[in-house]
Amino acid sequence: MGSTSDLPVMQEAIDMLKEFEIEVEVDIVSAHRTPEKLFDFSKNAHKNGYSVIIAGAGGAAHLPGMVAAMSPLPVIGVPVKSSNSIDGWDSILSILQMPGGVPVATVALNGAKNAGILAAQIIGSGDKTVLERIISYKEGLKAKVVEGAKSLKS
Repeated sequence: MGSTSDLPVMQEAIDMLKEFEIEVEVDIVSAHRTPEKLFDFSKNAHKNGYSVIIAGAGGAAHLPGMVAAMSPLPVIGVPVKSSNSIDGWDSILSILQMPGGVPVATVALNGAKNAGILAAQIIGSGDKTVLERIISYKEGLKAKVVEGAKSLKS
């Protein structure tokens, strides 16, 4: 994430990955304040055992795009509504409107939970154990809806 102020939003991605029993590393990497750290992390993430990168950022939100520009790994961007944000639209558009050739999967504003699930699904496409956990999670979602419908009718 770009700063510690993003942690309350990004915690949902961390929690989802832990629920799927996927190892998580959390760090602060600012595209504007620590560009050397950003370059080093992005260029070497695939060599250091990462499979997917979730990058959350607010305001100008350059972090996800810059990571994607330098890393061969899938990058999921989480636009964060920050104190200096224009209702979050600046963050959304900064992450969403990437040029051809530099894709960033983008979730909803403050949608870190979905970023965690999407990262797990990407990992699960090559790891049957993670895939089974995702299937179980989705079955749990279905069961909650079915139970809610039963409660409503009674």
